[in-house]
Amino acid sequence: MASKVILITGVSDYWGARLATRLVTEPDIHVIGLDLEPPEKEIKGMDFIQADVRNPLLADLLRSEEVDTVCHLKFIHSIRPSAAVFDLNVTGARKLLEACAEAGVNKAVLKSSLAVYGAHPNNSAFLTEANALRGSRRYAYTNHLVEIEAFCDDFRHRVPELKLTTLRCASIVGPTADTPMTRMLDNRWAPALLGFDPMFQIMHEDDVGKLLAYTALNDRPGAFNVASEGVMPLKQMMSLAGTLPIPILHPLAYWGGQLLAATSLDLDNYAPIEPDYIRYSWVGDLTKMRDELGFVPGYTAQEALQEFAARQRFRGDIPAADSLASDEEQLRATIERRRRVKAQQASVEVKGEEDE
Repeated sequence: MASKVILITGVSDYWGARLATRLVTEPDIHVIGLDLEPPEKEIKGMDFIQADVRNPLLADLLRSEEVDTVCHLKFIHSIRPSAAVFDLNVTGARKLLEACAEAGVNKAVLKSSLAVYGAHPNNSAFLTEANALRGSRRYAYTNHLVEIEAFCDDFRHRVPELKLTTLRCASIVGPTADTPMTRMLDNRWAPALLGFDPMFQIMHEDDVGKLLAYTALNDRPGAFNVASEGVMPLKQMMSLAGTLPIPILHPLAYWGGQLLAATSLDLDNYAPIEPDYIRYSWVGDLTKMRDELGFVPGYTAQEALQEFAARQRFRGDIPAADSLASDEEQLRATIERRRRVKAQQASVEVKGEEDE
């Protein structure tokens, strides 16, 4: 019999399916996937239960299945405000955590974003987990994450026996993830505010997948900023990705965003990142990630962007010689990256043994 039961919400969505696919290969782990609809592609070894996270019988389910850990990844990434989406995202997270407490679940893991800190001119150079959450309320998904995290802060005090982990991820890039950053960098051009070039943090989608599995399998309660090592200016990121920055006066950017929001145009493609976040920096301090979470991302920020850019180039018509040279360069970077990660992981393990 499995020694630990892990339930994943949103298992039909990208991150839930990715985590479930990874965890079903772990020994002595029984994975239960929960969502409104079954995954399009079967995940062998996973039990699927069709249900809503707001279902009043959820606590009974968690109790009867003897669930140890809940990974909550059901989240609709919507820019435009909607009462229905708010109810699923925010009310759903609240009801799920309350059900976890009622059922005596040991641990819950939630995926969040560094965007909850907000992008402001008076932000410190590096925002710690103790900083206030001042995320923008213009875009629905950021507003919802701030609301969820405010509830989590209160919940931790009310139910300290439930180990609650909140992962505040940097902007995510990768060959398959669909995120605001990938949508912006996928375009031939993207808006850049005239006179502003904020610093950004990046995280590779593979590192996010590893992080979710790592926190599901290890008890690391608390809120954590998570990102690849290194920061870089937005315009440098665009240059690496082959995206042309189009300078726009910042008042026009805000006015244009309001105008687009009043139309039926797809904001996810035209303005995937809210103007404040390409105007001011919102860089997270990674001290807790290194010292308390004990997680080592495999990619640096520059490596993640370079790989993303290389894959973008392979999608186009490239002469064979150029393609081969690019492939050789990418493999060399991969070899060096894997060597570095092994050394860092060994260092973390030694430090852990010394602390014990």
